[in-house]
Amino acid sequence: MSQPFPCSTQELFSYYARVWIPDPEEVWKSAELLKDYKPGDKVLQLRLEEGKVSLYIVCKLILPPLRNPDILVGENDLTALSYLHEPAVLHNLKVRFIDSKLIYTYCGIVLVAINPYEQLPIYGEDIINAYSGQNMGDMDPHIFAVAEEAYKQMARDERNQSIIVSGESGAGKTVSAKYAMRYFATVSGSASEANVEEKVLASNPIMESIGNAKTTRNDNSSRFGKYIEIGFDKRYRIIGANMRTYLLEKSRVVFQAEEERNYHIFYQLCASAALPEFKTLRLGIANYFHYTKQGGSPVIDGVDDAKEMVNTRQACTLLGISDSYQMGIFRILAGILHLGNVEFASRDSDSCTVPPKHEPLIIFCDLMGVEYEEMAHWLCHRKLATATETYIKPISKLHAINARDALAKHIYANLFNWIVDHVNKALHATVKQHSFIGVLDIYGFETFEINSFEQFCINYANEKLQQQFNMHVFKLEQEEYMKEQIPWTLIDFYDNQPCINLIEAKMGILDLLDEECKMPKGSDDSWAQKLYNTHLNKCTLFEKPRLSNKAFIIKHFADKVEYQCEGFLEKNKDTVYEEQIKVLKSSKFKLLPELFQDEEKVLSPTSATPSGRVPLSRMPIKPAKARPGQASKEHKKTVGHQFRNSLHLLMETLNATTPHYVRCIKPNDFKFPFTFDEKRAVQQLRACGVLETIRISAAGFPSRWTYQEFFSRYRVLMKQRDVLGDRKQTCKNVLEKLIQDKDKYQFGKTKIFFRAGQVAYLEKIRADKLRAACIRIQKTIRGWLMRKKYVRMRKAAITIQRHVRGYQARCYAKFLRRTRAAITIQKFQRMYVVRKRYQCMRDATIALQALLRGYMVRNKYQMMLREHKSVVIQKHVRGWLARRRYGRTLRAIVYLQCCYRRMMAKRELKKLKIEARSVERYKKLHIGLENKIMQLQRKIDEQNKEYKSLLEKMSSLEITYSTETEKLRSDVERLRMSEEEAKNATNRVISLQEEIAKLRRELHQTQSEKKSIEEWADKYKHETEQACMGSQVHERIYRGLGWNSHFGCLLSVAESMEKKLVEETKQLELDLNDERLRYQNLLNEFSRLEERYDDLKDEMNLMVVKSSNISVFLSFPSLFPIFTHCCASLCCGRGILLDFPLFFLKQEPSEKKAPLDMSLFLKLQKRVSELEQEKQSLQDELDRKEEQALRAKAKRQELESENKKLKNELNELQKALTETRAPEVTAPGAPAYRVLLDQLTSVSEELEVRKEEVLILRSQLVSQKEAIQPKVNHTEQVQSPQDYHMLNEDGELWLAYEGLKQANRLLESQLQSQKKSHENELESLRGEIQGLKEENNRQQQLLAQNLQLPPEARIEASLQHEITRLTNENLDLMEQLEKQDKTVRKLKKQLKVFAKKIGELEVGQMENISPGQIIDEPIRPVNIPRKEKDFQGMLEYKKEDEQKLVKNLILELKPRGVAVNLIPGLPAYILFMCVRHADYLNDDQKVRSLLTSTINGIKKVLKKRGDDFETVSFWLSNTCRFLHCLKQYSGEEGFMKHNTPRQNEHCLTNFDLAEYRQVLSDLAIQIYQQLVRVLENILQPMIVSGMLEHETIQGVSGVKPTGLRKRTSSIADEGTYTLDSIIRQLNSFHSVMCQHGMDPELIKQVVKQMFYIIGAVTLNNLLLRKDMCSWSKGMQIRYNVSQLEEWLRDKNLMNSGAKETLEPLIQAAQLLQVKKKTDEDAEAICSMCNALTTAQIVKVLNLYTPVNEFEERVLVSFIRTIQVRLRDRKDSPQLLMDAKHIFPVTFPFNPSSLALETIQIPASLGLGFISRV
Repeated sequence: MSQPFPCSTQELFSYYARVWIPDPEEVWKSAELLKDYKPGDKVLQLRLEEGKVSLYIVCKLILPPLRNPDILVGENDLTALSYLHEPAVLHNLKVRFIDSKLIYTYCGIVLVAINPYEQLPIYGEDIINAYSGQNMGDMDPHIFAVAEEAYKQMARDERNQSIIVSGESGAGKTVSAKYAMRYFATVSGSASEANVEEKVLASNPIMESIGNAKTTRNDNSSRFGKYIEIGFDKRYRIIGANMRTYLLEKSRVVFQAEEERNYHIFYQLCASAALPEFKTLRLGIANYFHYTKQGGSPVIDGVDDAKEMVNTRQACTLLGISDSYQMGIFRILAGILHLGNVEFASRDSDSCTVPPKHEPLIIFCDLMGVEYEEMAHWLCHRKLATATETYIKPISKLHAINARDALAKHIYANLFNWIVDHVNKALHATVKQHSFIGVLDIYGFETFEINSFEQFCINYANEKLQQQFNMHVFKLEQEEYMKEQIPWTLIDFYDNQPCINLIEAKMGILDLLDEECKMPKGSDDSWAQKLYNTHLNKCTLFEKPRLSNKAFIIKHFADKVEYQCEGFLEKNKDTVYEEQIKVLKSSKFKLLPELFQDEEKVLSPTSATPSGRVPLSRMPIKPAKARPGQASKEHKKTVGHQFRNSLHLLMETLNATTPHYVRCIKPNDFKFPFTFDEKRAVQQLRACGVLETIRISAAGFPSRWTYQEFFSRYRVLMKQRDVLGDRKQTCKNVLEKLIQDKDKYQFGKTKIFFRAGQVAYLEKIRADKLRAACIRIQKTIRGWLMRKKYVRMRKAAITIQRHVRGYQARCYAKFLRRTRAAITIQKFQRMYVVRKRYQCMRDATIALQALLRGYMVRNKYQMMLREHKSVVIQKHVRGWLARRRYGRTLRAIVYLQCCYRRMMAKRELKKLKIEARSVERYKKLHIGLENKIMQLQRKIDEQNKEYKSLLEKMSSLEITYSTETEKLRSDVERLRMSEEEAKNATNRVISLQEEIAKLRRELHQTQSEKKSIEEWADKYKHETEQACMGSQVHERIYRGLGWNSHFGCLLSVAESMEKKLVEETKQLELDLNDERLRYQNLLNEFSRLEERYDDLKDEMNLMVVKSSNISVFLSFPSLFPIFTHCCASLCCGRGILLDFPLFFLKQEPSEKKAPLDMSLFLKLQKRVSELEQEKQSLQDELDRKEEQALRAKAKRQELESENKKLKNELNELQKALTETRAPEVTAPGAPAYRVLLDQLTSVSEELEVRKEEVLILRSQLVSQKEAIQPKVNHTEQVQSPQDYHMLNEDGELWLAYEGLKQANRLLESQLQSQKKSHENELESLRGEIQGLKEENNRQQQLLAQNLQLPPEARIEASLQHEITRLTNENLDLMEQLEKQDKTVRKLKKQLKVFAKKIGELEVGQMENISPGQIIDEPIRPVNIPRKEKDFQGMLEYKKEDEQKLVKNLILELKPRGVAVNLIPGLPAYILFMCVRHADYLNDDQKVRSLLTSTINGIKKVLKKRGDDFETVSFWLSNTCRFLHCLKQYSGEEGFMKHNTPRQNEHCLTNFDLAEYRQVLSDLAIQIYQQLVRVLENILQPMIVSGMLEHETIQGVSGVKPTGLRKRTSSIADEGTYTLDSIIRQLNSFHSVMCQHGMDPELIKQVVKQMFYIIGAVTLNNLLLRKDMCSWSKGMQIRYNVSQLEEWLRDKNLMNSGAKETLEPLIQAAQLLQVKKKTDEDAEAICSMCNALTTAQIVKVLNLYTPVNEFEERVLVSFIRTIQVRLRDRKDSPQLLMDAKHIFPVTFPFNPSSLALETIQIPASLGLGFISRV
């Protein structure tokens, strides 16, 4: 595998470069160059990994293969390796298999699966759910990923798929195929209730028991090839399956090699011989029978054959094989075993006989139902027929044994075919198959010491499959280059067509073999001579062994194989004596003749036509049906001929499908778990085509990067001036500088293509630059650290010097003081001695002097003492001042550092903001936008033209529709058959009802157990409290008595009891949570069964109605347009969008034949008429209300006019008085004066009364005008009284001024309203523009989708879309028309009333006053207090209005309008007030009916709109509020603690609704679970992209090289979810729940559940994605988690327990970031990761992948250390978290402070028929 390197790559062979050199033991060994390679060097100096120095001879410029950088080792895809060659592939597989325990690896389009010989927990249903819906490159390699890709391509491309699983025996082919089928069965489900997916899986144990056996290489080796087609319907659900088998190894029935076994079914029969039903078979142990004891290994370790027999029989029963047929099969198998024990005695050399009354033969004849004498005769004789006579000839003992074995093989082969045929019949699809996925489990390339006919056929099949594989890989490479517009150069790849021609062409090996079989005296030797004469020295692929004349050698694509000619003719003929078959055909046992009747029609093991399967019309597969008259010839075909035909048909099938390849590798021959044998692995890699794939890929451009990925990875190699706006041009410029040879790369449309080794070269340059940058950073940081350390040491030294010098000075001062004191003491002492001596001489004088001097000395001593104390005080004060000065200096330095760092951070932030606001960034986003708009406009015009043509086609289709109604009559018979199915459905309904009753009984039992546990807990708590009180009393007594020791013992006992109490309390809480979870799961199951029951009931009713009314509809085909029109009018009238009016228009032509339900149509018609009547009555009532309002308004205007009249009269009187102002008349006391005064007072009183009326009316009028009048500034309304007097003393001018102001305000209000209307109109126009843009985008998407469809489907889709659009426009136009009609009617009525009132006012004013006397007085708003009626907080409704109440308040209520405009929980309050009134009336029937209707209505709403989060949240909050109201007003003391006295008066008095509270609690639990499912469906698509894939911190993680399977890019594109998307969605959820008034505790539980889902899904994907397990990704995850925690803090939800649910994810992220080297690191990891299981910790460590070369891999020894430390931990062995887990929910009591009597019912709810009480 060494390869020549051009000069540009020879630079990589430098000092320390690592290469691979061949090794006879390890195949390839790693070595390191000790010297740079220079062109012309003949020898390379190398150092091996074990330290040995070696030399490598370079010949013909062929250098050893280079080793990939460590960063690329362990990749998921082998094509991601920079150097693509055999040692790189082998090493990558070994590292993944041994170090990371990963058995799957991609190699381009191939999945390489290595058999671990150990059960791995990677195939559970949780893993299936994790891979479902994912792209193949987004998850780690897995067989489920291949199955998902096949399933997705089948649905997307409308093309059949095939999964080709190959490998040698023991490599795990059968298991891989089994897991692929299990994936399809789990993901798709079945289209009927027959559980087809279970039947498909049940076929595996049957086929394994009759077709698998133990070999030296595999305990469960498939000894036949099979191709299973799994059929799907149009909705891609499994509807059936079909199996084809190839080349059963019949010789195993009669012969097994050492350490091998016969087929499993024989040993299962022997292990079950003791069963009563098997007594008649007269079986024994396996060592008793000749056919089961030859291998000497009748038992497989770890396999219970008796248990496997039970599984086989259960599978047969599931597939419809009755017990009688099963016993027949077992009889035939037992007969084969007994036949093997038949012995022969030789008479002479040419004849033999069966011993008389031979027991094995007697048992065989009894079991087979044949005559003993006949069978004994024909076992020892044969019939020879000539042209004239027939002879019976005896045969020798050897021939008799061969004939016996041939008969046994023939019986078993026919039984095998019969079982396969019946399995296919059981799996046959009852409906039309739309597509299929085929799973081919076929033998791999085989070569043994002795190779015979079976190995020849197997290797021939592998040659054909390898040819198909090479062509497919070559085709994909060519398509990739053409798509990217890369110059295509022909790649030389191995073509095995010459080898195939050698085998199957004319005069090929098979032809010569068939010809020799036809010869009367043909033999293996003569056939071998023909082969030598025909092909030796003429074909390079055919050779003759040197030492043998009975063998030949063929050079296959994988290896040379030597075949022994002995036995070829016999196995090819597969002859059995016809007389023996005739004896078996005459059997009384009915199953046996079935195996042999019409043998030419029975499917042989190599037949390829599936029984009962209708091939797809678009699939070019030729059915293998024999032409009439050829039955006899077909029967005489040889095995080789049949195998060749079936192989050709298989290849046609595979070529008509999209293939997916799984190559299974056997790591060692000893079945040791996770042991890798390099030699065996290389042999299989060469044989299975993996290395050929690598070679084809390496010959071109194996490494492929998108421009964005290349830019992200190698941005460090670019300078700032090299970065352009165009990423493509930037990458081109950089590559031209980095790689001089332009042949080493090519630029495609979206990708850059590199030759092999170029990515490694770029990685080396990148690593060198990063290393240089790291060195520079280290240099700078180390210098800074050393400088910092020096400054700190210098400062510390100065401080120490200061303190030492101070201490020395203080010591010196102390020494001086002590010296002075000593001298003073000496002086006084000497003086005292002299004075004493002198005193003796002169006592009297000395005594006086002594007293005086003593006094002086004492004064001096006190002075010295004060001085000493002052020195001590000075010492302490100076020390305190010095320490204070030091602390102030330290704080100043720290503050200065903070200021400096803040200044630098602000500068960096400012720089980032400037970069973010740069105009260039926005210019890039809008380049080419104008051209796109013009193109979109042109596309719209073209679409309009297409729509007109489609309308014409639609009219023609409507004409054809009338003709197709005749075809519907043929379905009547089918619907009559459905009546019987409906009867069966009723029986199932009864069984479901019984199950529901059983669940209810269990529910009541659980509730009673829960109550008993709670009572016991309360009792236990009470006893422990008494015990604690008793212990406190004893403590006081013992303390008083002084018994301290005894009290200590009692205290310890009390503490232990308290601890025990706490532990038991915790355990009880856990038990209670478990019980609550079990109860809620039961509720969930109960609701599911209830829904299933309702669905079955509806289906049954629908079947009955269809069968009874189909004839009515057939007789009235013209009713369909009427029905459509009625449904459309119903939708417009009530604002409800119904799906079924458009159902018939949207169906495909094949489904237009479905009959219409006539009774449903009549019901809808009746319902339409009722709704019209109801609508008319509501319209009349609305008109009456409007007329009353207009009358009241007119009355207010009349009162105002009378008020103005009185005012005018008063003004006239004042004027008259002023004109006739004579002294005698106006003098006080004059008669005229008194008369005027009386008249004035009476008028004033009447005026006051009118003023009050006008004030009341004005307040009402102002409230109506507030909507159209603008707010007037208060300063304009208020003027000082002085201004009024200055205008006019009487106020007339002021009134005129106020009128002008009022007119100005009116004009201003009109202008503002006009401005507002213009703004609204502008906003509506903008909305219309936005709608047109959205419509345009939708049309573009539709056009793109239509262009991908075939022409017929495109026309259909266009017609459906046009019909849907026209129908929606029709509905919108009808709704607008009805609104306009309402508005016109309303305006007309108002106009009539106003015209009438204006006329009356004008007439009245003309009669009483003149026009000049009217003064328009301004209207001022006046608030008049109104006395409220004393309500009791109840709502009354009539019994017949109950359905109306439920309809308006529950069924048709829109949560958004209620949540925004009304108080939270208003529907719950209204319902409870209705219940209160029914309780007040003591009407139990009304209470029961209302509560039942309410619960059923809520269920109906949730069933209809159960996927809408707002609806579910709204009804969850209202159900909880209703439940709280029932508790709060129940009258129970526990719920009345927080009530006001008024609320306690509103308690229920007549009924105890505790049972309904339980029902409502169960309903709330169901709604909560539904809410969790809804938010899970919304969050699920966002989590992986936002939490894992998106780079929230840009530039932290680099993009590694990827292979053919591209992963999802972490760069955020349009439409991809980010962390902000998740947080926005969380905000939306939280705001909706808060608007709906949900209880805070319940919101916390919902948030906790949401965070658990986020954490579980993120962690599960992390555990299944190797590319996500890196240090940088751990930092990203921790940042994302911190953002979620910040969201919790903002919402005050930190105490909700949501943060704790993220703990496993947090610990996984920490595990990715911590150091993983030493034992201390292992101990830290074990203590840190307490929320992760051992399996999860080990999985993360195994998956840990460095992104850069500076990171280190986790050593295997470190992982072993972790496992040893965690082996005592008891946790779940499950790898993934249960993302579907729902925490048990509780509903804590939350009373409402809202008074019921204050609740107002808005008119928008349409509840005018209920009244407040």
